[in-house]
Amino acid sequence: MRQDALSGGFADPPREAALVFRAALDAMSRPGRIVQVTGARGPAPLSPAAAALMLTCCDAETPLFLAPGHDGPALRRWVAFHLGCPLVPRGEAHFALGTWEALGPLDAFPVGTPDYPDRSATLIVERDGLSASGTRLTGPGIDGAAHLDLPDPAALAANAARFPLGVDLFLTAGDRLAALPRSTRLEVS
Repeated sequence: MRQDALSGGFADPPREAALVFRAALDAMSRPGRIVQVTGARGPAPLSPAAAALMLTCCDAETPLFLAPGHDGPALRRWVAFHLGCPLVPRGEAHFALGTWEALGPLDAFPVGTPDYPDRSATLIVERDGLSASGTRLTGPGIDGAAHLDLPDPAALAANAARFPLGVDLFLTAGDRLAALPRSTRLEVS
């Protein structure tokens, strides 16, 4: 195992994982809010926010899909050492990581069933940046409206229209993340 796989984990796992979990919950419960997470790093092109989120949410019982561009030997070694996640195809993933373009269509991922809507995938979408501008968001957790620059508002609005089915998203850039749960309504212009 190469040295790059051994580095990048939390220095104080219980404390740092709790902080990241709290930040992820804050972002998911307040769609459009951009939060900072620190303490982790992985091999390129993995952002520090995505690394921290994966260290917090993924383990040996979390089927993970790595999209092209992220699916490489260095990241596979890092995932094996730090997370132990089984790597699976899109249709079997509980979590998926990649850029919007590489992840592919949302309906390629599990969206849950009417009896078990929680059996859907959560996508970690790596972005060049995050900004509280662009698409108008409304719904649970949002006081009035929020805005978030989204990669494909029409596809994400179609995902939201399937509620309670659909996928949830974390958007990451550098050490920042935002969330878009499927319950959020998007106004696409």
